[in-house]
Amino acid sequence: MGTYAIDLQTLSIGLLLARVVIGFIMAAHGAQKLFGWFGGYGLRKTGQAFAQMGFQPGTAFAAAASISEIVSGLLVAFGFLGPIGPALMIAVMIVAAITVHWEHGLFAANNGIELPLLYAVGAFALAMTGFGQYSLDAWLGIAGRLTAVDTWIALSLGVVGGFANVALRRRPAVAPIRT
Repeated sequence: MGTYAIDLQTLSIGLLLARVVIGFIMAAHGAQKLFGWFGGYGLRKTGQAFAQMGFQPGTAFAAAASISEIVSGLLVAFGFLGPIGPALMIAVMIVAAITVHWEHGLFAANNGIELPLLYAVGAFALAMTGFGQYSLDAWLGIAGRLTAVDTWIALSLGVVGGFANVALRRRPAVAPIRT
């Protein structure tokens, strides 16, 4: 049985790498929806897609999702404001997993929940570990000020917010089949 000593610098470098990759890719994902950058559709077309999925008004829901993805991604990438960014990321990934990906199974190759699940679990892990010494929270001296209870409250609010958003969805009426 091995015993491993935790080296703060090595841990912080690993957290920095995870934060930057997860955070900036999430922010770019939101920028696709909001601005049409990186091959995205922009707010108007994304809003139309949201409306077709039952989110009315579609543009408002698309803007909220896009802004949540951008803000959560940037908060995570820069390691700022503790569990707030991860909680926002979890909320938006719950909505994506349930409304877009759930019916397609697990793997991304089939448009399954793999990607939103990875984002949500990564966000949860970062909230639980903290952002490390190479973060804005550490640099500003605010790292460690929140308790574990505060972190659980923030994450719980993210989960509740995600499911509340799904509950606001009104599935489009399906035309009856005529024989």
